[in-house]
Amino acid sequence: MIAERLKDIRLLLLDVDGVMTDGGIIYDAHGTETKVFNVKDGHGIKMLQRQGIEVGIITGRTSLVVELRARELGIELVYQGSLKKLESYDDVKRRTGLDDSQIAYVGDDVIDVPVMRRVAFAAAPADALPEAVAVAHYITTRDGGRGAVREVCDMILKGRGLWSAATARYEL
Repeated sequence: MIAERLKDIRLLLLDVDGVMTDGGIIYDAHGTETKVFNVKDGHGIKMLQRQGIEVGIITGRTSLVVELRARELGIELVYQGSLKKLESYDDVKRRTGLDDSQIAYVGDDVIDVPVMRRVAFAAAPADALPEAVAVAHYITTRDGGRGAVREVCDMILKGRGLWSAATARYEL
């Protein structure tokens, strides 16, 4: 049951391309890389952080754009160029002192599957590859880069009983 998987989550780990973005990469004529991030996803991340739930990134690529977005969102656990994501995941666990039962992960491709198999709650965007979908506990209704991360953030807040506290600041 999903509610049982969410109740102890203290850390959400995210892939980038295909999860935080739609997977597209734009290069301008000078070779500068550009990615499009969803503002609603970013707001969901901030809502989690304000409720004491940490957010981290484990991505196979290395990009200055990711570093900038992580800094903007206050994400300190950032692993780029991680082609063996379990190694990064194990380092995250060492650094945070958390265990699998306290960690959620959103991934969309075969590189994410080993971590998805270990965490308490694994989600895949609606447009994820079949291998990620097969091991996910939840498939979002939204595609990567189009609100999938926000959907998972909201699920975690509600599953932890933190939704009212997370949204109270917006009440009149």
